[in-house]
Amino acid sequence: MTTAVADNALAPSLDDFARLARLAFNGLPEEFRLAAGEVVFRIDDFADEEILAEFDMEDPFELTGLYQGVDLANRSVMDPSPEPSRVFLYRRPILDEWAERGDIGLYDLIAHVLIHEIGHHFGLSDDDIDAIEAAED
Repeated sequence: MTTAVADNALAPSLDDFARLARLAFNGLPEEFRLAAGEVVFRIDDFADEEILAEFDMEDPFELTGLYQGVDLANRSVMDPSPEPSRVFLYRRPILDEWAERGDIGLYDLIAHVLIHEIGHHFGLSDDDIDAIEAAED
């Protein structure tokens, strides 16, 4: 179900976001998808209060995505099997950023957030990811 955001415009639903995230993931190079392994994608409107508190954030619009799990760089075959890694995409903050920026398509923004969070799955820090993005520009 979609929600009205202005006159006759409709905001993409959680299911719409899930489809776009899946398309973005499927559009990545095969070796990248294979290396990512079994990552669970979850779309929520906002991060919950506990997550926001963990990052010392009061405004739920500040967090567009989150990686939860043991990143690949810190896994060991000797450790018990970890829970599946999860990438959360937060619909409302992504929609807000998309509307504010106006210079990027929604699919591209979802793909950007998704790739950023998968970068954490590979063990990259925010600084590492920012440096990679800066080198691409």
